Amino acid sequence: MDHYDSQQTNDYMQPEDDWDRDLLLDPAWEKQQRKTFTAWCNSHLRKAGTQIENIEEDFRDGLKLMLLLEVISGERLAKPERGKMRVHKISNVNKALDFIASKGVKLVSIGAEEIVDGNVKMTLGMIWTIILRFAIQDISVEETSAKEGLLLWCQRKTAPYKNVNIQNFHISWKDGLGFCALIHRHRPELIDYGKLRKDDPLTNLNTAFDVAEKYLDIPKMLDAEDIVGTARPDEKAIMTYVSSFYHAFSGAQKAETAANRICKVLAVNQENEQLMEDYEKLASDLLEWIRRTIPWLENRAPENTMQAMQQKLEDFRDYRRLHKPPKVQEKCQLEINFNTLQTKLRLSNRPAFMPSEGKMVSDINNAWAGLEQAEKGYEEWLLNEIRRLERLDHLAEKFRQKASIHESWTDGKEAMLQQKDYETATLSEIKALLKKHEAFESDLAAHQDRVEQIAAIAQELNELDYYDSPSVNARCQKICDQWDNLGALTQKRREALERTEKLLETIDQLYLEYAKRAAPFNNWMEGAMEDLQDTFIVHTIEEIQGLTTAHEQFKATLPDADKERQAILGIHNEVSKIVQTYHVNMAGTNPYTTITPQEINGKWDHVRQLVPRRDQALMEEHARQQQNERLRKQFGAQANVIGPWIQTKMEEIGRISIEMHGTLEDQLNHLRQYEKSIVNYKPKIDQLEGDHQQIQEALIFDNKHTNYTMEHIRVGWEQLLTTIARTINEVENQILTRDAKGISQEQMNEFRASFNHFDRDHSGTLGPEEFKACLISLGYDIGNDAQKKTGMMDSEDFRACLISMGYNMVMSLLFTIIHMALHKGEGKTLVMNPGRGRVCPYHEHRRS
Repeated sequence: MDHYDSQQTNDYMQPEDDWDRDLLLDPAWEKQQRKTFTAWCNSHLRKAGTQIENIEEDFRDGLKLMLLLEVISGERLAKPERGKMRVHKISNVNKALDFIASKGVKLVSIGAEEIVDGNVKMTLGMIWTIILRFAIQDISVEETSAKEGLLLWCQRKTAPYKNVNIQNFHISWKDGLGFCALIHRHRPELIDYGKLRKDDPLTNLNTAFDVAEKYLDIPKMLDAEDIVGTARPDEKAIMTYVSSFYHAFSGAQKAETAANRICKVLAVNQENEQLMEDYEKLASDLLEWIRRTIPWLENRAPENTMQAMQQKLEDFRDYRRLHKPPKVQEKCQLEINFNTLQTKLRLSNRPAFMPSEGKMVSDINNAWAGLEQAEKGYEEWLLNEIRRLERLDHLAEKFRQKASIHESWTDGKEAMLQQKDYETATLSEIKALLKKHEAFESDLAAHQDRVEQIAAIAQELNELDYYDSPSVNARCQKICDQWDNLGALTQKRREALERTEKLLETIDQLYLEYAKRAAPFNNWMEGAMEDLQDTFIVHTIEEIQGLTTAHEQFKATLPDADKERQAILGIHNEVSKIVQTYHVNMAGTNPYTTITPQEINGKWDHVRQLVPRRDQALMEEHARQQQNERLRKQFGAQANVIGPWIQTKMEEIGRISIEMHGTLEDQLNHLRQYEKSIVNYKPKIDQLEGDHQQIQEALIFDNKHTNYTMEHIRVGWEQLLTTIARTINEVENQILTRDAKGISQEQMNEFRASFNHFDRDHSGTLGPEEFKACLISLGYDIGNDAQKKTGMMDSEDFRACLISMGYNMVMSLLFTIIHMALHKGEGKTLVMNPGRGRVCPYHEHRRS
């Protein structure tokens, strides 16, 4: 065999998914593999003078498996175990598997137990692994090896043959022509290839198989019917069979044939020698097994644990059920082999076989009798001892369960009792902790019975001499010590909780009193700060005096407020004293209020700072209001003179315009004298404007000393100037109209007398009805149709008449519109506008 490199990683060496232990082989494939692998193994085992019939049974003891490996590798394996017990078989199979592994083969999912148990799938997988390693691995063709090299070799050898196309190791061989082509290529005299037909696969396959077996010494590893009847023949079976052709035609055939001939010549002698060797080995193994087993059966030393005694009983039952029956068969087989060997030697004229000293059949029988004697009473002793330990185990288990439950319950209890969570707790939390502690004390008392039961069980185990009493006693003592410690810690925690509760209740009362007094005092300070910082707007001396009086009253309350502040701070200082004296760790601030002493002191200082600021602001505002009052009086005194003067002048101008004293020229002169006196009054108006400017700059919006505003004065002044100018203009127009129309003074007086008669309110204007009545009294009918010309005056005369009656500018405009209507009308009746004309704002103010 060529040297094998353990680092080689060819495909055939990789774990194959086909051999997954949880899957089943296809029945057809399993059948093909059985036959192929069995034939392949026998082709090598026969070199050692033996063979196998059932592949999963004959390899179970590992002996033939080790022999097979020795034959195909040419190396010696470790000495096999000759015993018939399962442990011996597993040992032999493991030696074989270790040898395979030493050749760099990874055995995936194949264990010695499966082979010993006759697992077909695992056994076939193991044989296939051996075939890959020792029959296919070393095949090399043009830098390809193993499966690929073998496939390439087949393709090259069959390339010249028609109807042959080797692409794989399954369906490419179904028609049998591939096998026939290989044989014909190397031994053309054995097959007439020309007579073969592709449509007759059975004939082709049987021809190839028969010729290979007969002339090439290649055993018939496949059945033609199985290959033809399977859709896809088993690849491993085909590959195994084809590899035999490769080795047969690669120069190994002659050497193998010569070795077989020598084996046949020496077969009888080897068989006898093997029988002698087997007897010696079997006898030695059986006697050694008896020698080892008798002390084991005679050992009556009790075990300490129930598990150990049960294991002894189980071992004894395994001995009776598994180990002893194979030894009985070995003993019987040994006698049969001894008799057979003596017979063969006698027939071959060979001297009788004489076993080594102490290995006679009688020696074996005597040793077996000693085994039977040691076996008596062993099982009964085991059962009695198990019953004894059962009681102890029951008590020990009960002790462990109760101890585990108790330890689980006490886990963390000491740490819980030792924690000082009450030091940072509030009063409500302390009360909750006390209730929780009371519940724990009840729970602690309830566990007293379990501790007593644990101690009683430990005492009983000591009395029964339990093997593990020291650990039981130590655990029991630990539980008792822990129980005593829990009691002490529980009492200590209760005292600490009650002491803390009393302190916190005192502090809570002080906190509550502090909150009840701090809240209204804080609100008073906030209100005071708000009032002291409130922006005031006053308009009179009385208002600022009221604010000053209220501020003085507030300052009178400050001493009492300071006493209340000191009392509130005293409550807080008392809390601080308790905290420092008893080392109370306060978890937070006052739960009843968020107002702190610092906040109270800060606001109090702020109030003290705001008081003088308020004093200063009130004084400044008082001075400003005094100045404003002086300005009001100064403006009011002048306005109360100028306003009536303007009103008087307006009335006088109205009377002049409607009075019938003198001629129009006399009225005109009188009006111009009024105009001059009015213009000379302008400096007093300007002086009033200056006083008004000062009032505006001082933001004074009301004045109780007068009903006149600067706006009223301005409007009255402007109206007075406009009225005197308009009145002068109207008189001048009347003069022009009178002179142009030749109206006499008597007519003018008549018109004016009629107007004054109907101007009953002496306003200088006529309403619609008054105006109509006036026209009718003068002999004008304005309601008749326009075609009646009798009694109608000329429009110019009508205008002059109106002007002569002293109508103001507004009414003159109205008469102008009437004039236009008279000229443009087409005989329609004249309709008067019922409106009254715009009212002067100054007059409106006076009427109000």
